[in-house]
Amino acid sequence: MKCHKEKKGSITVFLALILSLLLSLVCTSIESVRMASARTQILNSMDIGLYSVFGQYDKKLLEEYDLFALDGSMGGGMLNLAKICDNLESYMKPVLKQNSQKLSLHQSGLTGYRLLTDNGGEVFYQQIVQYMQETLGSQGVQALLNRMSDREKKTKEADLKASQAEAGGSIDRYDSEMNQASQKSQQAAEEAAKNQQGNNADNSSGQQFGDGTTQPVPAQEPVNNPITVIKRIMKMGVLELVLPSGRGISTHTVSRNTLVSGRQLQQGMEMPDGLTTENSYTSGVLFQQYMMNHLGNYINPSDKGLAYQMEYIFAGKDNDMDNLKAVATKLLFIREGVNFASLMADSAKRTEAQALATAIAAGFLIPPAAVVIETALLLCWAFAESVLDVRELFAGGKIPLVKTSADWQISLANLSNLMEGLDSMRKNDDHGMSYEDYIQVLVLSVSKEKKVMRGMDMVENTIRNNGRAHFCMDSCIVALEAFADIKANKKKEFHVVRQYCYE
Repeated sequence: MKCHKEKKGSITVFLALILSLLLSLVCTSIESVRMASARTQILNSMDIGLYSVFGQYDKKLLEEYDLFALDGSMGGGMLNLAKICDNLESYMKPVLKQNSQKLSLHQSGLTGYRLLTDNGGEVFYQQIVQYMQETLGSQGVQALLNRMSDREKKTKEADLKASQAEAGGSIDRYDSEMNQASQKSQQAAEEAAKNQQGNNADNSSGQQFGDGTTQPVPAQEPVNNPITVIKRIMKMGVLELVLPSGRGISTHTVSRNTLVSGRQLQQGMEMPDGLTTENSYTSGVLFQQYMMNHLGNYINPSDKGLAYQMEYIFAGKDNDMDNLKAVATKLLFIREGVNFASLMADSAKRTEAQALATAIAAGFLIPPAAVVIETALLLCWAFAESVLDVRELFAGGKIPLVKTSADWQISLANLSNLMEGLDSMRKNDDHGMSYEDYIQVLVLSVSKEKKVMRGMDMVENTIRNNGRAHFCMDSCIVALEAFADIKANKKKEFHVVRQYCYE
């Protein structure tokens, strides 16, 4: 009987020990589940907080420029990280209070953030390239590349030809030849006058008539020399020559030192996933096409900030007039190269120029100068044709990149009447290139660094002139890494780190 009671007592102790272990396991499991639930709730609170913060993206940037960025200044101009953290916490706390976990936010902060202007605007550049790729698709991108590559090649060839023609110094050589001819003619006239006086003394000059008079030597009929007229026109202001009459010029200006390219920029805090630089030809063309779609130019000016924004991308001047002048000068130079090459390849027009040059040389009694005069005539002819070309572009028309004889607008005989025919002589070609096509090609020659910085200048300047005077591109956040220390049940502390970025 005693033995039986001892066995029963040992079994009870054993079961009690087992039960205590099971209870410890159950309690541990329950606590583990609670901590896992708390961890999930904490991560959710962080995710919801970041989503909510980044959901306050700048609407103007998105509506007008298709760019995603958070105004990190919260409307104040300068970056305000404390406000961002407070904003993040305000969205986290309601989530932490859910259920009965007794979660409390101890502290939070930022461990990294990326600004739209970081790495010389690389962030801005890559977001635009990604947007254009998604918008155009692979076929659209390829079509754009083919079109721009062909235009760029032909324009570079024209630029080279214009440089070669200018380097030849034909107009300078013409001036030199004419000066020498003038000096020789003057010397000859002086010698002839001296001889005339001596002959008069001997009564042996000319043919005498009964009344004692002498028949003068007939003067050669003067030849119309258009070079003199074109040389005067070349000295005129380029805008006066190429801008259509009756259309005003914007006088808007900007203060470069207040824009992205002219001031000391705020910098982001490096994030684990570093930013790689994109320098492909494709990305450059896509970025440029984006700017053509979103920035103003002479044909379609912007109504906020600078009116001629694409011209600013090309020239970088602080006012519309100087930017337009730089573009007009470059267009005239390029067209002159194309047109000079066309004249050199046109045997009929060269024969016509050669005949006039020979006549001019004979009129000045310098037949050997006919070759120099011919080249000067061709250059003047190309210049006059180019003035009409660029004027047509600024009027909104189109001109062929390379001309045939049928496309020519001004004849050699009409060169002297260029100013009278600025609008009546020029003509549009629906299959040619427009002003906007040309400016795209011109901007391709600008370095990526300048294009990106000037592009950000124009975006910032436009938004500022649209009612947000303190807007700064270098306060726009596109990626963020944040941490939070949270206590659970006043015992366990969790440290979480999460990232979010616009993609």
